[in-house]
Amino acid sequence: MRYLVLLFAVFQLQAQEVLFEGHVYDHKTKEPIPYVNLSFLNTLKGTSTDDEGHFYIDVPKPYLEKQLHISSLGYKDTIVVANNIYKAKKFHLVEESFELDEVVVTQSLGNSDVLNPVSSYSLTSGFSSSSTPWVLALYFPNIGAQKKFVNKVTVFFQKNKNFKRPGSKFRIRIYGVDTKTKKPSIDLLRKSIVLETQTDKDYVSIDLKALNIKVPKEGIYIGLEWLFVPYNWYTTTTIHPLTNKKIVEDRFAPIFGGVYNKNQNYKAMVYGMGEWTDFTVKSKDKSKNFIPAISLKVSKE
Repeated sequence: MRYLVLLFAVFQLQAQEVLFEGHVYDHKTKEPIPYVNLSFLNTLKGTSTDDEGHFYIDVPKPYLEKQLHISSLGYKDTIVVANNIYKAKKFHLVEESFELDEVVVTQSLGNSDVLNPVSSYSLTSGFSSSSTPWVLALYFPNIGAQKKFVNKVTVFFQKNKNFKRPGSKFRIRIYGVDTKTKKPSIDLLRKSIVLETQTDKDYVSIDLKALNIKVPKEGIYIGLEWLFVPYNWYTTTTIHPLTNKKIVEDRFAPIFGGVYNKNQNYKAMVYGMGEWTDFTVKSKDKSKNFIPAISLKVSKE
């Protein structure tokens, strides 16, 4: 009986949760930073700051000893021990310094191409969030000698019957390509652009030609970043196949659309827990890859 009591006490200790909350600020301006992603490394737990730079999430108490990955566009990726933030209730991110290439404004751009053209009818499935913030990215090759500039990005979505709000928010990212690893590298889009979906539309387009983003010769990645904010939160309920019990899970909108494409030049990658990894799912006949439903319109000089 004594051992049973001890085991119960250990179980209670392990199951105890704490409220992990605070604010993230700009180190220089002291202003709160919205939509910062925070992820506990080597776990599936994470959250994002809201419009006021505030975050909160219930986590098991042992998580306070884990490393926390903090990332936001325009700031240095930072890894700290979660307990430091738990005690201070705040954290300051340092702005990332960078040098921009000289911007050349052309008089007029000639013809344009749409890479990975997608229609709503071609959507077969989708990419939903996990339990931690992550980025889904699609690689577009740069074929041909002409200079190309990012003109417009269109993102498609899957219908989500569990999400009851009129829309959800996500952030668009644009990356260069690491010449050695072929993975996403530096952010080419230095401005945080948060887009909002609408339940009556299955796509969102954004015109970026005014930013004069040149497509590097190695190609370009278009990234879609989930934001773990209350505005995007919803739950799903499934039945466990063995116990027949209901399982309720937290999820965050949107569900990004996916298509099968036989062009092997397009490649999907995901960023989570501090690193980029390949995402490879093939059709039954192995001739097509399942990739995010993102279309990129480029203008040629």
